[in-house]
Amino acid sequence: MNKNLKITLGTIYLVILISFLYFLFLKFDISRIDDFSYYQSIQANIEEGIGDKLIINLILFFIFSLIWVVLLGFGSPILILSGIFFGKWIGTLISIFSISIGALCLYIIASFFFTDLINYLLKEKFTKYIKKFQKNEFYYFLAFRLAGGLGTPFFLQNVMPVIFKMKNRNYFFSSFLGLLPHFFIWNSIGAGINKFIKNSDNFSLLNLMLSNEIYMPLLIFLALIVTSIILRKKFFND
Repeated sequence: MNKNLKITLGTIYLVILISFLYFLFLKFDISRIDDFSYYQSIQANIEEGIGDKLIINLILFFIFSLIWVVLLGFGSPILILSGIFFGKWIGTLISIFSISIGALCLYIIASFFFTDLINYLLKEKFTKYIKKFQKNEFYYFLAFRLAGGLGTPFFLQNVMPVIFKMKNRNYFFSSFLGLLPHFFIWNSIGAGINKFIKNSDNFSLLNLMLSNEIYMPLLIFLALIVTSIILRKKFFND
């Protein structure tokens, strides 16, 4: 049963991913890949399309992001896209809610169907943290999320608490709060890219990196890395 479910989830994930990429490239003119004005026209079309049907697009993005996370999708591209589509504030809100709920759904599914498999794969690796998490699971998982998951791939971060038998409520709120700073940074970068394309006459990587909308989030990101190192030493080092 577990094997069949994994095959089903994997198949659904591949179908969604391939369909998304197909429709994306169907609308993309490869012959104009080096034409900056082409990206400006795409930006204008996105802005017009999102603005005309904001609520519908938010709902569609929410559903897509939730399913994407449940099917083990990675987070960064979704966050940049939400910043491009909706701006840093609305983008951060829609992505943090959709991905946090998606992560919770994945955790519940993993707890129900794959407890033995996850224990087999991860328990030995994280065994030194089990007592700490069980003592105060909310704050330790919050620190884990704030620390960027200690370099653990996002989908593994989402299922790792299965070995700690974490409560659903603590999982959701520690994820929500712990992921929020990271999500705001990535959405800010996405919004900055969108604004740069809209206001620039030509593409320059240097000008992009030096724009306020890009370098400020990057500076905050560096500060977050330092914070992550401190949290790692405080909570997770022996």
